[in-house]
Amino acid sequence: MKKIVIFLLITAASTAAYAESTRYITDRLEITMRSGESNQHKILRMLGSGTKLELIQTNADSGYSQVRTSDGSQGWVITRYLEQQPSARERLAANEKQLARIKSENKVLNEKLAQLTSQNNALTSKTNKLSADNEKQSKEFARVRSISSNALTLDSENTTLREQTRQLERAHQALQLENDSLKDRSDRDWFIVGSGVILLGMMIGLIIPKIRWRKKSDWSSL
Repeated sequence: MKKIVIFLLITAASTAAYAESTRYITDRLEITMRSGESNQHKILRMLGSGTKLELIQTNADSGYSQVRTSDGSQGWVITRYLEQQPSARERLAANEKQLARIKSENKVLNEKLAQLTSQNNALTSKTNKLSADNEKQSKEFARVRSISSNALTLDSENTTLREQTRQLERAHQALQLENDSLKDRSDRDWFIVGSGVILLGMMIGLIIPKIRWRKKSDWSSL
């Protein structure tokens, strides 16, 4: 549409610039260009419909206008056969040509538009996919960060538990040592008690016979 408007503006400007000096043969098939301002003058050439001419001057009294062709030939033609714009047939042909060109350009533009639309759809699809991937990665990052945080917490708790375990192991070892010590002491005590009992028995064994002998001696003396 923009190209059409520009073309029409250029055409209008060109038409205005040459309107005063340019004339066209009307839709009659041919007219004569003569050497003078009457039909008695020599015919220089025949001018077909739509022939472009440069207007040199016009004689309203004779009804003739002096013109110049595009190849430089000059002569006189009847003024009423001249128009300020190309003939309807020429304009129609030009318009049809212009319309065909516009249709061709429009087809190219439509194809370009379809291509750009396809590219835009592809880019939109890619953008949506990237957005989805980004959202997925953000969620995964949040999950990993949460796991990392939990891992740090668990590691701290594990360190605490290891320290508590070491303390319990040390306490257990201390208790084991104390238990071993108590066991050794108990064994010693029992050994001492047993030894005392044996010694006591031996002493009693030595003393009792003497006591019985003394009693018998006392009874004998009576």
